[in-house]
Amino acid sequence: MINWNESMKQTYEFYIVDPNTWADMDIITTIESCTINRNESDETLGSAKFKSTDILNECYIRVYLIATQKNEKEKIVLGTFLAQTPSTSFDGKTYDINIDEYTPLIELKTDMPPIGYSILKGQQIMETAYDLCQEHIRAPVVKPTYQQTINNNYIADKKDTWLSFLSSFIANAKFKFNLDEMGRVLFAPEQDIASLSPKYKYTDDNSSILYPSIEDDNDTFDIPNVVEIVSSTESGYLISRIENNDVNSPVSIANRGRKVIYREENPSLYGEANQAYLDEYAKQVLRDKSCLEHTISYTHGYCPVRVGDCVLLNYKRAGIVNVKAKVISQSIKCETGCVVEEKAIYTESLWRG
Repeated sequence: MINWNESMKQTYEFYIVDPNTWADMDIITTIESCTINRNESDETLGSAKFKSTDILNECYIRVYLIATQKNEKEKIVLGTFLAQTPSTSFDGKTYDINIDEYTPLIELKTDMPPIGYSILKGQQIMETAYDLCQEHIRAPVVKPTYQQTINNNYIADKKDTWLSFLSSFIANAKFKFNLDEMGRVLFAPEQDIASLSPKYKYTDDNSSILYPSIEDDNDTFDIPNVVEIVSSTESGYLISRIENNDVNSPVSIANRGRKVIYREENPSLYGEANQAYLDEYAKQVLRDKSCLEHTISYTHGYCPVRVGDCVLLNYKRAGIVNVKAKVISQSIKCETGCVVEEKAIYTESLWRG
């Protein structure tokens, strides 16, 4: 087993993938550099850019990191991408070719449901999504076991692609698309950070793979310290107002010296809308909106962490101690050191009420 905190030799291999069997075929020796981007906010969950000395027709390419440490060698797949060649240049001796690479989800993004296509109510959400994915994408699709039916007919918009349509459809079961490095399509349940277990621990000790620089991006500007909830009833209106006057809260009225008000009208309530219920609802809204989201940006040597994984950040010199965060993006440079630029998010409660 490779110890990612110790030195090793790293090389890379690239293979053309058979779209029918999804197995590696021929090795490619003309790719000079490669950068892989994984991002959960991208509709297709990522992309890649290659530079090559030879023109490649449209094909799937799989990227491997070959790590050699002492007498042990490990072959780690980094991603599987569909290659397109948008530009070439020739200096009289050699070609310089830029290749754009897309994840297998691009096949769902470039195909569209028939106009008026609908999934009838009563259908199993995840089973139906699995069947439709298999029909419209060549990559293997991993079948989910979760069962939940759709309560109403689900109709595709005229502008929907299969990707946008199915993404919104599986959101009804609180699922989203995911990919593994082999390019297989997965269905991942929505999870909050608190429910995740750290897969890897980043530290700033002598054996750390973290680079020194780290950035914490957060913004408290529009976090409210007053919440007003207005609910209409048969006899008139009920109003609840909750204020953050906690001297230990950095966004309280006293500490800020000003009020930041969030007002919600006609909230979706369950049961009878009495004053006690409305007050408790308003407290929960203020708790939820008093959560500050931190986006941590840092760089490290490669380790087997993927977008969506939970990591434990223990960067004491930056004041980040035992913080659980979820990785949301990665940029992997396939060069010496296999440098990974990574972003992760975590939330901090600024008022508990």
